[in-house]
Amino acid sequence: MTVDVFTKDCTALSDAELGEMADLSVRGEGWEVGALSKQAEKWVLVSQAFDEGKLVGFAFTTLERIGGTPSLVIGVAAVARSRRRSAVLASLMHEQFHKTLMAFPDEDVVVATRLTSVGAFEALRDLTDVRPWPGERANGEERAWGRRLAKRFGAVAFDDRSMIATGDGEHLVFDHESLKNIGAEDVLADVDVDAGQHVIAWGWAMAEFLDGFQSPAS
Repeated sequence: MTVDVFTKDCTALSDAELGEMADLSVRGEGWEVGALSKQAEKWVLVSQAFDEGKLVGFAFTTLERIGGTPSLVIGVAAVARSRRRSAVLASLMHEQFHKTLMAFPDEDVVVATRLTSVGAFEALRDLTDVRPWPGERANGEERAWGRRLAKRFGAVAFDDRSMIATGDGEHLVFDHESLKNIGAEDVLADVDVDAGQHVIAWGWAMAEFLDGFQSPAS
C-alpha cells in the first residue's frame, strides 16, 4: 500500500493535527502539543504522511536561501516506529525533494537537519557529500557550512569540527529509528543528549538528483 503525503503552510495546522503529531511522537522524542505549536510558528511548511488514513510521519521545513545558496532546512520531523517506517521515510523525503525542485529548478541545494540518533541519517543517504560522516574530516568550506547551519538552527554553542551543537534542551531533531545499518554510529559517539546536544547534518541534493522528483509523493 502507498503512503500518502500532503504538504501545507504551517499556519493551516489545526489543534487536532498537532495532537496527532504529539501522539505519534510518544514512542520517540515525546514532543507535546505546545512544543509542536511553537515549531509551527518557526517553520513555513509541514508535510504529513498517512498510511491507510493514519498519521505515520511529519516534517516541519522551510525552503530558503542561506547566504544565497538554495536550502531545504528540516526543522523537526518524526517517523512512526512501524514495520513500514522505511517506506514512510522514503515518501516523506520524496515530497521534500519534489518541493525543493519546484522552488529551485536546475540548482544544487543543501539539505540540513538536526539529529541525536544515527537512524536519521537514512533521510540524507541519497545526497552527495553528507557531513559529518565517519572517516571524513571536514574541510574549511564544510566547517563554514556547519557554522552557517548552526546559526540558522539557533544553536547555543557549536563545534565546527565534530558538528556537535547545543540547543535549548527540547530535542528538536529528525526523529527516525532506522531498521537499516547506516554505518555512521561514530558521529554520535560524543553527543550528550541529556545536555541538549545534537549533531547538525547536511548533504547536497544536486540538480540532476532533484530532477528525478518531478512528481509529488502522492
